[in-house]
Amino acid sequence: MKKSLTPLGETEMEVLHHVWDLGEATVKDVQQRVLEERKVAYTTIMTVMKNLYKKGYLKYRKDGVTYVYSPDKDPESVRSNLISDLVSKVFKGSPGELVQTLVKSEGLSADEREEIKNLIDKMED
Repeated sequence: MKKSLTPLGETEMEVLHHVWDLGEATVKDVQQRVLEERKVAYTTIMTVMKNLYKKGYLKYRKDGVTYVYSPDKDPESVRSNLISDLVSKVFKGSPGELVQTLVKSEGLSADEREEIKNLIDKMED
C-alpha cells in the first residue's frame, strides 16, 4: 500500500476545510457543502469525520443524538505541520528547495512572485 505524503487524504482535507469554514458542523452540514461539488454519500462523510476525530483534527459534542463537530486544531498549525512533513519527505529537509520550486513554478504569476519577495523582505527586517 502506498503511503501518503501527508497524514491527511484529499477528502479528509476537504472536510476539514468545510468544518473550519463553518466553525461547527454536523455530518449533514458537510455533506451538503460537498454535494455542491460532487456526489458523496452521508456515510462517507461520517467515516471521514470520525477518522479526523480519531486523528485529533476534530472534536465533537452531542446535541441529542446528533454529533456536532468542531476543529480541534487551528488551520495555521495544521498547515505548518503538513508543510514540515512535505519539506522533510520531498525536499530532504530543505525549506529553500521548497521555496525555489514554488518560485520556479509556471503557475505563479508575477504578482504572486512579488508577494513572496515582499514576505521574505518583511521577515528580514
